[in-house]
Amino acid sequence: MATATQRRTTIRQDAINLPNLLTMLRIVMIPGVLWLMADGSPKANFWAAILYMVTAITDFLDGWLARRMGLISVLGKFLDPLADKLLVMATLVFMAYLGRLPLLGVVAVIVMVGRELSITALRTIAMSEGVVMAAGQGGKDKTALQMVAILLLIVFHRYEVDFFFFRVWVDLAEVGLAILYLSVFFAITSAGEYIALFVEAVEAKERRLAEEDAAAATTEAS
Repeated sequence: MATATQRRTTIRQDAINLPNLLTMLRIVMIPGVLWLMADGSPKANFWAAILYMVTAITDFLDGWLARRMGLISVLGKFLDPLADKLLVMATLVFMAYLGRLPLLGVVAVIVMVGRELSITALRTIAMSEGVVMAAGQGGKDKTALQMVAILLLIVFHRYEVDFFFFRVWVDLAEVGLAILYLSVFFAITSAGEYIALFVEAVEAKERRLAEEDAAAATTEAS
């Protein structure tokens, strides 16, 4: 089925379309996740994890609806990544505040926050230069690992897992920390990929402009 025809809309109209409303709902739900985490009880952590998963589902849903309904907008392009970063950074920083992360985990959070700020700034510069920086596989792997790690760290407690033939106690906080540390590796390597892509794209643009200037000078001389 073909998507709806894209039409020009105002910011006010974009703010009340369904995909952007879902994105804004995702932002509104962040304080709810933090409030439940602050309680710290197994029950509250369980519901915080459920609410966190709902926000992750809306992240997929708003993008799918925007493409399906032809409602891709400038406001949506701004709000969607903002909501994602707010959710990830708010939960990680709040975990550090609650003392759920060891010193190495706090360092990992600092590295990831610095990485997100740096790449966002780099993308802004790239856009001003007319350079498009698409998300690489490393960045996608980092995001997926972060989401799983945060979910496990929200649940936090030890649980008995029944494998039918045997049972084992699993410390979800320890598993979440291990995945979080792995995500730091992808955060650093994908940041390097973004920087290399940025440098290559800018150099290609400068070469193109130089060739155009040389062609124009040759034309004027003849």
